[in-house]
Amino acid sequence: MFTGIVTDIGEIVQTRQDGDLWARIKTAYDIPSIDIGASIACDGMCLTVISAQGDAQGGNFDVQISAESIAKTNLHKSPWTPGQRINLERALRLGDELGGHIVSGHVDGVAQIVAMHDEGDSTRVRLRAPDALARFIAPKGSVALNGTSLTVNEVDGAEFGINFIPHTKTATTWGQAQVGDWINLEIDTLARYVARLQDFGGA
Repeated sequence: MFTGIVTDIGEIVQTRQDGDLWARIKTAYDIPSIDIGASIACDGMCLTVISAQGDAQGGNFDVQISAESIAKTNLHKSPWTPGQRINLERALRLGDELGGHIVSGHVDGVAQIVAMHDEGDSTRVRLRAPDALARFIAPKGSVALNGTSLTVNEVDGAEFGINFIPHTKTATTWGQAQVGDWINLEIDTLARYVARLQDFGGA
């Protein structure tokens, strides 16, 4: 379980295909505090730590990514490459502040950035969601995009808008986003269950 509040920007050190996809990620996290088997959200994907190397000032951790996860995420559109930066969040602990919204780390699909423009110091970004997921996105509702908890400004069919303040652009990888980028999308859990109840009631 996560909140969508990014707490570090990691860097892809190395990847290789070894049955599943294996990746080594550089982080500033306190490595000794990361248990083997712990979950870390990497650009919104809940991945399991299989090994780690470093100290309290940071280091690397390794993950494996299944073919199913690749097919559901932006990795099948734009595979990770060494030097690429990704959003990281450690799993929510009992007593932690819930500053974003409840995020599972299970990516529902991939959205694409179709337009961007600056408004003062902020940046407006317009994305197109898969048609099957568009009905779960509502104005003033929540979505997780590349692991970042965000509020939807407006919705027009399968397209929706997000506003990024300067802090979000510097604390996450959103400061380097470009039109055409493919983005991991997780819809709000509440929206999923509301839609399910509506379907059930109409059956």
